[in-house]
Amino acid sequence: MKSIKVLLLLLLVSSCASIRVNYDYDKQTNFNTYKTYNYYSDLETGLSELDTKRLLDIMDANLKAKGFSLSEKPDFFINIQSSEYQNQQSSNVGVGVGGGGGHVGGGLSVGIPIGQPKMNRQITIDFIDENGKGLFWQAVSESGFNPKASPEKREAIFKAIVDKVLSQYPPQQKK
Repeated sequence: MKSIKVLLLLLLVSSCASIRVNYDYDKQTNFNTYKTYNYYSDLETGLSELDTKRLLDIMDANLKAKGFSLSEKPDFFINIQSSEYQNQQSSNVGVGVGGGGGHVGGGLSVGIPIGQPKMNRQITIDFIDENGKGLFWQAVSESGFNPKASPEKREAIFKAIVDKVLSQYPPQQKK
């Protein structure tokens, strides 16, 4: 039983390890001025209602741990958008010709995709200052996605994504 738990933990960690995040920000921004946040009231994440709630709860907990507070009159707003896509399976054909000892030979190989195409999800998180600055920070994450995952697994994946995304906020600016 213990070995099964260890195996499941390793699978979860390895599945979370494939989260890729790209960051961008306005170099002129003084990130120390931002202490309060809120989400747009018409937020359309592209996620199910339950997944949206999971993601926002995890965002709130992470931002609170960083010293930010949710406010009706925030310093900045957060917009979240997501999309799902399938990796294209690669099929390939290889042709080879070779010779040796006076003989010439050739070969042909065909790669056949095995298994189902993998689902991926891209989540874009924008921090927007509506008092003239506009978009000042953005993170785009890409990770594997299992539409049949249990609620616990979904929550664990969202936690890993948010942890990785917000690990680089505020950015380390060069002076």
